[in-house]
Amino acid sequence: MSFQQHSTPVLANFALAKNTYLIRLQCPTLAAAIRPGQFVMIRSPRSTDPLLARPFALYDTRLDERGTPIGIDVVYLVVGKMTTLLANLKAGDLLEVWGPLGNGFPDPIGDQHVALVAGGIGQTPFLAHIRELLGTRGYGGRTAKPRVKQVSLYYGVRSADLAAGVGDFRAAGATIHLASNDGTLGHHGFVTDLLASHVPPQHLYGCGPEPMLHALATQAEARKIPCHLSLETPMACGVGICFSCVTPVKTSDGWDYKRVCVDGPVFDAACLKW
Repeated sequence: MSFQQHSTPVLANFALAKNTYLIRLQCPTLAAAIRPGQFVMIRSPRSTDPLLARPFALYDTRLDERGTPIGIDVVYLVVGKMTTLLANLKAGDLLEVWGPLGNGFPDPIGDQHVALVAGGIGQTPFLAHIRELLGTRGYGGRTAKPRVKQVSLYYGVRSADLAAGVGDFRAAGATIHLASNDGTLGHHGFVTDLLASHVPPQHLYGCGPEPMLHALATQAEARKIPCHLSLETPMACGVGICFSCVTPVKTSDGWDYKRVCVDGPVFDAACLKW
């Protein structure tokens, strides 16, 4: 695995929704190399609490006026020590960042319509993916070219105040379908139920909590739709050394473990053992 490690200045850090922020990091070489579906590890150089870095998916790359990548955007939900620390950073503060890590999203099977299904903070890998699928941006040295004609985003949250980045996804060209557990936004209920009520796409991609991913994988199998899932597994190193992020997968003689950080985080749903 080839990755870079940088001491990176913060360019901006602002709220998108309740307890949800976007942090922009200046790292041109990393921004030029990373692809949708990959992630970075981030830690504070000023503190050993928390000691370990945390994984964050690429939200999008930031371009200068000539279209050259100069930084990356990461979206995070404040839930613990590391994300609380991030929320208090200002422009000019430094972070330690290494990446790009993991494998990006594979190209879809079919060129007409794909659906991206997100739950909670699982929408974060999908902005760059929408741009790549529709051919408006190239990432990681790949040429910008349309890979599908239509992208739909199915996005479920607990309540309306937690929906983050909806305007970004719509501006990127996706058709948006929203759901909320409490009925304050869009469909009242699970996002996978909303998806099941619509005409099936040619390919599914999902990211979110494990019960949602399991339901999505079950639906994809029943409807015979290719499906790839990005797992939100906690990690300690991000580079395959510690084996703390393993997930069970099916094999020809039963099952085995794969490391999410280097073998994923994107897996074919049909290969996962739930």
